[in-house]
Amino acid sequence: MNIKRILRHRWWDDTDTRRVLGPVALQSLEARVQASEARHTGEIRLCIEGALPWSYLRRDAPARERAVSMFGKLRVWDTEDNNGVLIYLLLVEHRIEVVADRGVSRCVPQAEWDRIVQGMSEMLRAGQAEAALGLAVDEVTALLVRHFPLRDGQPNVDELPNRPHVA
Repeated sequence: MNIKRILRHRWWDDTDTRRVLGPVALQSLEARVQASEARHTGEIRLCIEGALPWSYLRRDAPARERAVSMFGKLRVWDTEDNNGVLIYLLLVEHRIEVVADRGVSRCVPQAEWDRIVQGMSEMLRAGQAEAALGLAVDEVTALLVRHFPLRDGQPNVDELPNRPHVA
């Protein structure tokens, strides 16, 4: 067990998360996701966690494992065209993970996701969590518009909530 990591995660609480991303920021991010999804058939889901649950810390599990778990719990995989994307942010560690469903993964190479994460990382280090998430939404939007464009007259069903999931 990594005691230093455990203490950092146990020290973080909901107050810290709300300080970093308050109600206005969450509303802005929700609107950004909604505007994005009007341009393509994909689904974007934001998940923001202040700290990892004890069960992950006890095993010294990486943030990626938690992101994949949240991808399933939030049902991002449950879209008609398998084109959901989860943008996961672990605030206490400034860790970002992008988890894409198999339909998107077939079209988008890992290098694209790495580029998005790199851009977010720089903004997070500068204390700009909302801007980092906004940038990620914009970058994922560009990829989804390229690979899953909304055609004229095509119905666009909103399959997942647009509101960021904050845990």
